[in-house]
Amino acid sequence: MSVFNKILEDIESKNPRHAKKLRSNLSGLEPEFYENANIFYEKYKAFAEKNGKDLGYGVDSYLKVVSDTLYEQIRFIQTGEYSCKSFEDAYERVYNNPDVMEYYMHGLLMTQFLWHHHYSILKLFRKVMPTFKGKVSNYLEIGGGHGLYLKEAIEFLGEEHEYHMVDISKSSLEMAKQFVENQQVKFMLQDIYKYEADGSYDFVTMGEVLEHVEQPVELMQQINRLLKSGGSAWITTPANAPAIDHISLFTSREDIVSIFNKAGFEVVEDVSIYTEEVPKEDVQKLKIPMMYGALIKKIN
Repeated sequence: MSVFNKILEDIESKNPRHAKKLRSNLSGLEPEFYENANIFYEKYKAFAEKNGKDLGYGVDSYLKVVSDTLYEQIRFIQTGEYSCKSFEDAYERVYNNPDVMEYYMHGLLMTQFLWHHHYSILKLFRKVMPTFKGKVSNYLEIGGGHGLYLKEAIEFLGEEHEYHMVDISKSSLEMAKQFVENQQVKFMLQDIYKYEADGSYDFVTMGEVLEHVEQPVELMQQINRLLKSGGSAWITTPANAPAIDHISLFTSREDIVSIFNKAGFEVVEDVSIYTEEVPKEDVQKLKIPMMYGALIKKIN
């Protein structure tokens, strides 16, 4: 039995209702999805075992994240606001709480292929990156988490270039190092707002970070400064998606695009994936979470 099927069976034994939803969401996906999912979770298994954990711990952590998210979603529907109001809130609730940070990090990692909208965003990234082969010599990843996007970028662009990853979490950097397994990458423990490398990069990737900051426009302006003239960036962020450490609330694609525009970017290609299938006219009324991914270009 594949490791991905083992994960699904374990989820089913612990939360049958959620497993049923997962199987429905994942039905009909191409064989490539299952191949990639198995490769990814084999890597997770090795990472977990190296750190004294196992697949069961990953599943338990994932289900805790699902429970946290459901609670936050219910509260969000009632109030129209995220419960986390500032970085200080997120720091005390998550980042400075080792018990929460550990399960949260493992649980979020598990969502990469269990949540179909995450996979759909990854597919667009895989479509976009080959078009930059031969055009990118300096690549930066911000808040790279488990390092999957960085690993994919290296495979598409080639290993002869410079690759940097900046993150404020030592745990995330260590996880990415083990997933990427490339000595050429420079991993830096640093606050991106204080990172000084103006005009250094041809391409910047930032996956699901914008919602974690209080000033998303300022963060995008910093990315603008880090990019060379005409440089590009791949940005993902959710809308209407409460979590225990999400701060900035975006309610639509237009909200996110306006932030890009204010920071001197234009959208080249993008995709919006909703977590539930409902009529388009009901999306905002029901506050359905959306995952958004975009290739953007620096225009000034």
